[in-house]
Amino acid sequence: MRLPAILLLASSAFAQIPSEDARNTNPPNTDTHFKMPEYKTLAEWEQRRTHLRKQILSASGLTPMPEKTPLTPRIFGRIEHKDYSIEKVLLQTLPNYFLGGNLYRPIGRSGKLPAVVSPHGHWTYGRIEHQPLGSIPARAINLARQGYVVFAYDMVGYNDTVQTPHAFGGPREQLWSFGPLGLQLWNSIRAVDFLESLPEVDAKRIGATGASGGGTQTFLLTAVDDRVAFSAPVNMISAIMQGGSPCENAPNLRVRAFNVEIGAMMAPRPMLMVSATGDWTRNTPREEFPAIRSIYALYDRAAYVEEKQIDAPHNYNQASREAVYGFFGRRVLEARDVSQFTEKPVRVEKLQDMLALHGRPLPEGALSFEALVEQWISHAKRQNDATSGVEEFRERLRYALLAEWPDSVSIEQTGERLLLGRPGRGDRVSGFWAKAAGPATLIVNGEGAEAARKTDAFRTLASARKNVMTIDAFQTGAARGPRDRSPRHYLTFNQTEDANRVQDILTALKALEQSGASELRLVGQGRAAVWCLFAAAVAGKRVTLEADLKDFKGEDADFIDRFFVPGIQRAGGLRAARIVTGLK
Repeated sequence: MRLPAILLLASSAFAQIPSEDARNTNPPNTDTHFKMPEYKTLAEWEQRRTHLRKQILSASGLTPMPEKTPLTPRIFGRIEHKDYSIEKVLLQTLPNYFLGGNLYRPIGRSGKLPAVVSPHGHWTYGRIEHQPLGSIPARAINLARQGYVVFAYDMVGYNDTVQTPHAFGGPREQLWSFGPLGLQLWNSIRAVDFLESLPEVDAKRIGATGASGGGTQTFLLTAVDDRVAFSAPVNMISAIMQGGSPCENAPNLRVRAFNVEIGAMMAPRPMLMVSATGDWTRNTPREEFPAIRSIYALYDRAAYVEEKQIDAPHNYNQASREAVYGFFGRRVLEARDVSQFTEKPVRVEKLQDMLALHGRPLPEGALSFEALVEQWISHAKRQNDATSGVEEFRERLRYALLAEWPDSVSIEQTGERLLLGRPGRGDRVSGFWAKAAGPATLIVNGEGAEAARKTDAFRTLASARKNVMTIDAFQTGAARGPRDRSPRHYLTFNQTEDANRVQDILTALKALEQSGASELRLVGQGRAAVWCLFAAAVAGKRVTLEADLKDFKGEDADFIDRFFVPGIQRAGGLRAARIVTGLK
């Protein structure tokens, strides 16, 4: 039942609009102390989980998923010991782009074997680091001895995976969602493909474990790939630090989200959370673990998640590794006595015997970084050109913009002066509203509400006593204010100015709908024409759009200069917005 407009306006006034826009004064960042929302039902969590998965994939540049071209695995340089072997591996995870790694296999085992993907984290020597605080060879060798096939593979820019640096991604790459986090996540997905392809591997028993940046890779992989049946992210699922490296942060990844929610997406599959007293996981037994266990409880699987805290600095040391061996032993190997899963001494091979590219060049045809960027963009354009569905493009654009159609809007009005806000979001949108019954027009001017109010379009409607509103979209007109963009990885947690302008337009349109407007008309003036186009494309209600884009052609330079939103080109860009809105 629809409430009368007067009641809606009256009730909305009780949700106080802040005196300053929180988007300027309190931007979240990697060191913000986040709190886990309460999810009361499984259906509520599953809805959130679906949204988060799409957000992660969009931020990673994996919407739509790139084509899985042949891996053409090169496996060579076998080293044999009594109970395990090590081989060098090169995989072609994208055409002419190569991921390096080592494959550890048990010797003397029969039947289908469980397997583990093993990302390494930010150790100096990457996947071949061997020291007291962390040893990738030690954990891979011991897991192989216990009966697992293990693939330890590089972060981008490490060891053999050298066609990109570890940190990269300027504005153009961001438009197309090409960055180290997405490339690493894609490599992890392809690493699972590789293990599935091995005849001795049981595809239903593939797990993942890594520490630090490798822990981030682990829980991001488990969030988007249900083939990972068990996991142990080590020293990384934290409410007080979300990741310090570019490979752990992509624009849009944690807008209104954080790692504890992402880690909880492993539920209800078995997971061990390993933490340390000496780093940002020090609160895990009291904070992060109970939060994630509450999600497992919604599946009636609270016992499937466990935690182990080690009294040590940031690590994946022997004590942490042995906790993982025991958990995997019980959950995967179904062993009743886990005392057998203590770590045995290992022989560390020479570096030249572990590196796939030691003494040899990259395979013929390997792309330079610049050529890899162009290939990514070319493939994305082909995927976009092959898409024409309105709803598919609308959803892609929504996740690039991360703009929402509000459930309700707080409205405060004195005469024609107007304030709008979304309850719980802390935003503040000022403007003017000549309120009347019937169809409504929202006029958005690139210079703000006062500039729009002085135009003939606004004056004509207001003098005719038509329902017309105009707003100061984010950082325009009276909304201009200082915005602190200094926190690390700012765009991982915060939308750009242009994305926020789209949001403010949606907020205003929702306010008009909430007041009882039967039809919505949106007019974009000047540089606001582009904002209005994308707002109309993702609005939750049909909008009649009037927007003259003039010389905005949808090229990369146009978006960088006039509508910068990471991922917008990957989502379909101007063509997608035109298809969704019908704007010629």
